[in-house]
Amino acid sequence: MLSEQQLNELATKIQGSFINVAREYAQNLFLNYFYAQEKSEAILFKGGTALRILYKSPRFSEYLDFSTPIIHQKTIEDLLQETMIRLDQEGLRVELEESTKTTGGFLCRLKVEIGRHKFGVLIEISARKKRPSGELIVVENPYIDTYTLMALKREELISEKVAALLERKKPRDFFDLYYMLRSNLLPEKAVLRRILPIVEETKVDFKKELGEFLPQSHQRIIKGFRSVLISEIKRYV
Repeated sequence: MLSEQQLNELATKIQGSFINVAREYAQNLFLNYFYAQEKSEAILFKGGTALRILYKSPRFSEYLDFSTPIIHQKTIEDLLQETMIRLDQEGLRVELEESTKTTGGFLCRLKVEIGRHKFGVLIEISARKKRPSGELIVVENPYIDTYTLMALKREELISEKVAALLERKKPRDFFDLYYMLRSNLLPEKAVLRRILPIVEETKVDFKKELGEFLPQSHQRIIKGFRSVLISEIKRYV
């Protein structure tokens, strides 16, 4: 297990806060132990945290999001229980605060302690009517040894991120769009014609909503983020 001092050194190196770095360390440990188990391959990693861990987005996240064809509560609970046992053996203090089947899938909330620091990790597993496509990905990270996981195929992951922006219009969705454009991860640009007026009309304090989840190198971008994003979209529209 990494010590507080080691995590502080990593936080300085990657210009993130201690809590963001500690949470991401816990997320990588969780994913490593979760996907080391049988039956985990049908549960596909996705969302903004996948965009960061797999495709190097600068935005940290509190969430671990997954898709699966069918919610088998017993299987999921067994996978979570074994993962928590392994996290405990690693020396990480983890408490299950909530675990429940929802109308759209499965929700789990973990409380994690590292030294004197406490933070939450929210895990959401969504059931999909259409069977999602997965791919095996090798994860290199600054915290633990390289490991593998099953992720939603990149095209579907990107498509879901765009759909999330259109539906809920959260600051994190706008930033993820910006990153996908800058990294040439968005294959279909026609949807930007629908997104542009949404960006122009939505009133969001991006600095307030995103500031704590971005490294120091991106703090200047979010001061005028609406204009930055509009300019980026207009390159393709």
